[in-house]
Amino acid sequence: MTEPKTHTLDAPGAVLHYDVRSNDASSEPVLLLIGSPMGAAGFVTLAGHFTDRTVVTYDPRGAGRSKRTDGASRSTTEEHADDLHRLIDALDAGPVDIFASSGGAINALALVARHPDDRSSG
Repeated sequence: MTEPKTHTLDAPGAVLHYDVRSNDASSEPVLLLIGSPMGAAGFVTLAGHFTDRTVVTYDPRGAGRSKRTDGASRSTTEEHADDLHRLIDALDAGPVDIFASSGGAINALALVARHPDDRSSG
């Protein structure tokens, strides 16, 4: 696994920040580690345990480095699910595996309901 590379992704009303720890030798699906309102910094230690695959962490809309640009003070579950969908599209990695905690688990369930082809069946 390499050192994380930080990327940004424009979304309606926000600029999302995410970190990719690549493992080009892996045949495993990309693993997304997500929380909410906890951002990527909360997953640094856990991400380091998955040396056999590419791991992506991100700061959800309105948390950490992912600032809202529309002036809204709250984010909806649907916005978070659509942001995750945008992130998966930007990764161009096909279906992904997701480990989610807290509000991230709610957002992951919304993602599966709204965009069922984004996650792997495992």
